[in-house]
Amino acid sequence: MRITKYSHSCLRVEGDGVLVIDPGVFSERSALDGVDAILVTHEHPDHIAVAAVVEAAQQRPGLPVYAHPDVLALLADFPGETVAVEPGRRFSVAGLNIAAFGGQHAVIHPDIPRITNVAYLVDDGSTNFYHPGDSYVAPEGASVETLFVPLHAPWAKVSETIDFVRQVKPGRVFALHDALLKENGAGFYDNLVGNLGGADYTRLAPGTAVA
Repeated sequence: MRITKYSHSCLRVEGDGVLVIDPGVFSERSALDGVDAILVTHEHPDHIAVAAVVEAAQQRPGLPVYAHPDVLALLADFPGETVAVEPGRRFSVAGLNIAAFGGQHAVIHPDIPRITNVAYLVDDGSTNFYHPGDSYVAPEGASVETLFVPLHAPWAKVSETIDFVRQVKPGRVFALHDALLKENGAGFYDNLVGNLGGADYTRLAPGTAVA
């Protein structure tokens, strides 16, 4: 399984097929080249760029998008296939086994209604990784090899980010959700999460692939 980190919260996973998670407005459209399936964690535009997803389906007839029904409501005229995913569901797509966790987006502010958020544990039979979307919900009962951790967001607090890494106890950690940070701030966050999280931590440049 080869994972390429694109800008912000987008991951491209290549194995027997090509799976893309959260192709949002901050991520490069090239992440969707040749895609076989798309997973979306929630409805915010930095996690789903509707125009880009529609364009990908026009180029790949029958392209499926897996997401919560609240997200699929944005794709009423989608030319591909839409598949509803709720937390607790397990399925296989693009040669990969997926387990859905979570339920709600992290709290931005008490005055802002919370929306749904589905986190995904992706397994190729030999290793796995976890994409939590916009949440700190750990995959209960699962051992995580690689965690992609949200580094910065309006809802994020660095102490909670560090505690999330400690709770999940992954073999390694890569930064996610980092497009709003300038380099000075990103370096500051890197030091905190890397020194206090208790796991090997790296922030990848967009376009960097790991196995």
